[in-house]
Amino acid sequence: MKCPFCGKENTRVVDSRPADDSNSIRRRRQCDTCQKRFTTYEKIEMLPFMVIKKDNNREPYRREKLETGIVRSCHKRPVSYDQITALVDEVENIIFSMEEKEISSYQIGELLMERLKVLDQVAYVRFASVYREFKDVNTFMDELKKILE
Repeated sequence: MKCPFCGKENTRVVDSRPADDSNSIRRRRQCDTCQKRFTTYEKIEMLPFMVIKKDNNREPYRREKLETGIVRSCHKRPVSYDQITALVDEVENIIFSMEEKEISSYQIGELLMERLKVLDQVAYVRFASVYREFKDVNTFMDELKKILE
């Protein structure tokens, strides 16, 4: 690992510990040349896969799209960014464990909504209204009735 301060490759690990609920490893490193310390994170590299959209177009999976959708639905709700990140991590772990090269946006959306319903019901309804393209108030009310039952 190159030192970000002096650019030399003589660095050593002085401390390692789990980070992000054991989904990555935080390593504290020290440069043998300049003696400065820095932190690196090691995370499993996930294989890329394609998302099949509603119109049957395919595009590469992008985590940012999930996060953006959830952040919007959680706007002004008591949901922290750490909770959103954990939710996306959980959904990603499920998707990657399927070991598929392609997955439909429908499957991803359903996985997200199941977890959003538990995390915050208002955020769930907001997400569902966009994701399921509610056409009118009756569709919206039907979804609310499901939650209240």
